[in-house]
Amino acid sequence: MAEVTKDGETQLVVFRMENEEFACNINDVREVLKMVRVTPLPRSLDFVEGVINLRGDVIPVIDLRMRFGLAEAERTDDSRIIIVEVEERMVGLIVDSVTEVTRLMQNQIQDAPSQVAGGKTDLIMGVGKIEQRMLIILNLNRILTSEEQIALNDISQAGKELASQ
Repeated sequence: MAEVTKDGETQLVVFRMENEEFACNINDVREVLKMVRVTPLPRSLDFVEGVINLRGDVIPVIDLRMRFGLAEAERTDDSRIIIVEVEERMVGLIVDSVTEVTRLMQNQIQDAPSQVAGGKTDLIMGVGKIEQRMLIILNLNRILTSEEQIALNDISQAGKELASQ
């Protein structure tokens, strides 16, 4: 489950893709950026948009819509890149918008029902309920397979070499 404070609540960053609300633990989020130019890299994974230079660090950026198999959407002024830590690596996640930071009590978070999660139950930590809303809480450490993490290492290295030229 998501990291819980001593008073039994979890703090989450909430974001939207299509008409769904997703969330991730605030402790995994380093910062939220407005859309910036992403440098594409040839021969990278199909859901990797490219890399950005964030204060001297080359960070791979993933289009979360593509990662989840959602339809492409036009980027707007609300589009954001959430910089998160995944397995001790900084990664940018492109989302449609970041809407809020919220707190949920542990009893408001349930295991993900299989019909919500489909075949990707390992990506979902749970489902948070706030009145009539449902937040799909992501397990960021499962967003990438080990093979994809290795590929991201290669992408980061290629981005660093590109930046040093």
